[in-house]
Formats: sequence, C-alpha cells, structure tokens
Amino acid sequence: MAGYYDIDDILAEEELVPSVFQHDANGVGLFDSSDDTDKVIAGSRAELPFWLVRELYLRQLISIRVPPCFDRDSKTREEIGADAAHVDLKSRCAYFYTLGCKIAPLIGDKTIGPFLLVAFRTRYREVLIKAHTLSLSVAPKYLILLTNEEAKLYEAGQSSIVAFKKWRMGGPRFQMAPVLGRKRKPT
Repeated sequence: MAGYYDIDDILAEEELVPSVFQHDANGVGLFDSSDDTDKVIAGSRAELPFWLVRELYLRQLISIRVPPCFDRDSKTREEIGADAAHVDLKSRCAYFYTLGCKIAPLIGDKTIGPFLLVAFRTRYREVLIKAHTLSLSVAPKYLILLTNEEAKLYEAGQSSIVAFKKWRMGGPRFQMAPVLGRKRKPT
C-alpha cells in the first residue's frame, strides 16, 4: 500500500478497464445498465474501475480485456510509434503510465512495459524542452496533451528554470552553514 494516501494513485485506480464477467452475480446490476434487473449474467461486458477489476480478477470472477490505449493493434500504439511527442494521451487515459504499470502484470502482456518505456523516453525529452522554452501564452495549449505524470514533470522543469534564472540574476548564493562558522573552544 505504498500509495494509500496518494491522491494521484487513487485517481489512477479510478480509470475504467473493460472486463467480462465469468460467473452470474446477484446484487451487482448497477455494473450492467442494459437492463433493470439486479443481476449480471456470465459473459456480460462492463467497464469497471481498476481497483475493483483487480480484486475481482484475483478472485477469478472476471476476465480483463486490454484497455484500448494499451492494445497491441490500437491506434495509440501506431501513433506513438510514428511520433510520440504529439499524441494526446490525456484524452485516452489521464494516468497512462501509472495504469499501464499496474495493469501489465494482471494481463500478462509483456509488450506493455517496453511500449510505456518508448512512449516515456520520447515524450520526456519533449516535455523538458518545452518546459524550458515555452512562453506562458502557449503553455496551456501544450498542457492539454500531457498525462498527469507528464504535467508534474513539466511543472518541475518550469520551477527549475525559474529557480535557475533567479539564481543567475543575483539571488541567494551558497551560504556557509552557521555550524561551520563556529570555532571550537580551546581545551
């Protein structure tokens, strides 16, 4: 439970994951809005939050279908292969990297890890370059393309350049710690 109190981890686990019920279930009709009964029959498809999917999958009550943004034949993979820096990942999954890391072991798809790595490597460079060079008027247009993890990286890059400029313009320099300035008493 490393991220128990982490709001980003909580929100990442709220992402919807397509799944198929393996058994009939009573009292869970709210998952399947196609009828008014309070039961779900085996074979019913539903999109459930990841936190629930993980628990139901471990109990072998559902099977997980690969989310469209991670599917091997998806448009997302093709776009990232072509030009990852200009793909709107936020509209497909706001917590793209976090959810990908969490869902890969459950699905057993060994291609998700390398896919996430390629996407992050390519986009990381672009995010930091734009964090250091974009003006404030252009930045909001670029930020809508970034996942939440990338937006944090962008903000960190911007704060580092602001701190650097402040230091360069004569901000506080390195200072000697007060402990180092004291001399020992002769014994």
